[in-house]
Amino acid sequence: MTDAAVDGPEPPESGVHTPGRRPWTRFDPSEARGWFAIANDGIIATAGILEGFAGAGSGDGVLLVAASSATIAGMLSVGGAEWAEAAAERDAQLAVIEQESGEILADPEAEYQELAGYYRAKGLTSEVAEEVARQLMDLDPLSAQLESEYGISTVQTSASTVRTGLAAGLAYGIGALIPLLISLFFRSGLESAAIVVAVVISLTITSILSARVGRTHLRRTLRRSLEVGLLTLAISYLVGLVVL
Repeated sequence: MTDAAVDGPEPPESGVHTPGRRPWTRFDPSEARGWFAIANDGIIATAGILEGFAGAGSGDGVLLVAASSATIAGMLSVGGAEWAEAAAERDAQLAVIEQESGEILADPEAEYQELAGYYRAKGLTSEVAEEVARQLMDLDPLSAQLESEYGISTVQTSASTVRTGLAAGLAYGIGALIPLLISLFFRSGLESAAIVVAVVISLTITSILSARVGRTHLRRTLRRSLEVGLLTLAISYLVGLVVL
């Protein structure tokens, strides 16, 4: 079964960019920050679960099962949530495309005046705004209306929504793999300390990469990551001690 059969028809051809056509050189810093944030979630959530079980005095076998289950469940949950969000955005975009296509066919002059008004509101003179609107309407009226009225410059495809979900699940799994490997190779007596060290190192690495690729402030990014990570581990360990 094809993607189109599952999620509906692809958007009509226009000048609006689709993820499948985006050149690799067009890198989105916000998207990169999102993947690193998901990887950090995998590190912190899985490590927090292990710290809770370690605080409760669980043995090696229980810790390994807990880490494995947390990793798999987290990958499926995060990947599914990201896919559902992307699919919902695509549905909304397709609805807007259908609406705007109908309006352009029904009354192109009104759409032209609306576009010219948009550029007048941006500070252009009436003559320039009308000329810009006229040229854009002649070139690709649908793209012009989508970008000016809705801020849509990239239209999701059904394949891109699936890739989004898979990438999110993979990012979570890569992060969760770190505490999972610790549960596999360290005995329970040393595991709690090893997890803390590994979390600090891994969060430091992901924060550096996230700050460089995502163009954010390194110290603030690192501080936030470590504060959330270490606080989560401490609270999880205390819960394990108190509950059992």
